Amino acid sequence: TIKDDSPITVKEGNIIKDGFNEKLDDLRDILNNGMTYILRYEEEQKKRLNLTSGLKVGHNNIMGYYIQITVKTLDSISKIPEDYHERATLKNAKRFTTGKLKELEEKIIDAEEKINDIEYEIFCTIRDSVIKETKKILETTKNIAIIDVLTCFAEIAERYDYCRPKITEDDKIIIKQGRHPVVERINISDKFISNDCYLDTENDQLLIITGPNMAGKSTYLRQIALICIIAQMGSFVPAKSASIGIIDQIFTRIGASDDLARKLSTFMIEMTETAKILNYATPNSLVIIDELGRGTSTSDGQSIAMATLEKLHKLKIKTLFSTHYHQLTEINLPGVKNYHLDIIENSDGSINFVRKLKLGSTDKSYGIHVAKLAGIPEDVIIRAFEILEQIEQKDNFKTIVKENGNKASSGEIYNSFIIEKKNKLESLNLELITIKESLSNYNDRLGIKKKELEKKNIEIEDLEAKIKVTKLKASPNKNQIKKKYIQTSLFKPPSSNKQISNDQIKELISRLESIKIDSISQVDIKEQIVELRKTIYKWNLI
Repeated sequence: TIKDDSPITVKEGNIIKDGFNEKLDDLRDILNNGMTYILRYEEEQKKRLNLTSGLKVGHNNIMGYYIQITVKTLDSISKIPEDYHERATLKNAKRFTTGKLKELEEKIIDAEEKINDIEYEIFCTIRDSVIKETKKILETTKNIAIIDVLTCFAEIAERYDYCRPKITEDDKIIIKQGRHPVVERINISDKFISNDCYLDTENDQLLIITGPNMAGKSTYLRQIALICIIAQMGSFVPAKSASIGIIDQIFTRIGASDDLARKLSTFMIEMTETAKILNYATPNSLVIIDELGRGTSTSDGQSIAMATLEKLHKLKIKTLFSTHYHQLTEINLPGVKNYHLDIIENSDGSINFVRKLKLGSTDKSYGIHVAKLAGIPEDVIIRAFEILEQIEQKDNFKTIVKENGNKASSGEIYNSFIIEKKNKLESLNLELITIKESLSNYNDRLGIKKKELEKKNIEIEDLEAKIKVTKLKASPNKNQIKKKYIQTSLFKPPSSNKQISNDQIKELISRLESIKIDSISQVDIKEQIVELRKTIYKWNLI
């Protein structure tokens, strides 16, 4: 009865199918073909009066529809029909109306309004009939829906090799070779890499999952949650086998985006969702957290992530926790285990994603490699590696872990951090004072050495002159010796009868070499002072 493409509201009309109500069909025909009916009536009147021309049906806002016959044509008509009622006389024609024309006019004018009235009346009748059978209709609808869903479950399970899960009353989630039901169908050309999962509230309560970007961490988290949901719906699941304890709630903290309408930042939304998890999750719940804390600074994010992990562990809630904060893998608590999504690093520096979950953690995110795959310019990639190396050299984030695996409180962590920084600052101050004192001592020693150097230079000149004279004296040309000897006034000439041996000459040369060595050492002191000044300048910058 009701059209499949009917409007949303009854008032818009056109909701009843054609052929259901004869009167409604006539009115629709008149509304859609009004002029056709007028022209058809005009031809009927011409035929009735045996005319071929001189008669037409017209319309104006005052008279409505009328029959107009020219005076010349009227003269040829033997008798005007009795149902013709004259309405007006013109110079060259007369106008008439008939009961049937009036009726036709009313139908055309009132057709739309009458159509809406009839349609609404029919609709109300159908509605009342349906209300009487509401219970049966709802029951039938529910059964059809169940049949539809179960049929889909069966078809999907057979088509994509799903397995029948075992639903238990314990706290374990055991999935062998699980797959993501959506992702594996999107990339049909690539074989989906399946992964296992084992969770309970004792030995495998909290799994920390690390790995590079694009390695498949988020996909793995989502597929575990979906498999649990599908299993408790009564469907087969995309896995080799599955045994799932009844889960009361599944909590997720995945993705990051702000909410401008509610004036909530990305980080605020993260914290709001995390608060709900910590306040409402139970040991029978499953918690999925993907990279908590990335909406704020690194230090704050790491601190919040670790504190959240500790709380979830204390509440004995089964949790899958993916992160790029590799320091979190150092947490030492019972039931907390580290896993990572494996990759292969090639000799040329490129990487291949294996997407296989393995025991243990990884200390690299390979974010720059992914940036390169995304098309970031080569110079930016090179610069990013340089900056990364500098950051890693200065990274001093330390996980504070107490004996027996107990974690320090947030207050103790903060105080320890402050004390560490304070002690380091005091040590740097003492070192700076020592360097300044050493520099002052070096300056004093440098002044003394300069004076000694000047004195040594004079001695060198004296010794060089003495050596020359000694060599000349040992030669047979005594007049030349005397001449050279007289030219120097640095020392008194030796007596003419004194002989200078070769051993004495060697001794003088040795003394000269010793003085030269002492003189050269002054340069070493200068170089040491220059390096020391550079060091002090560096500390002042820090």
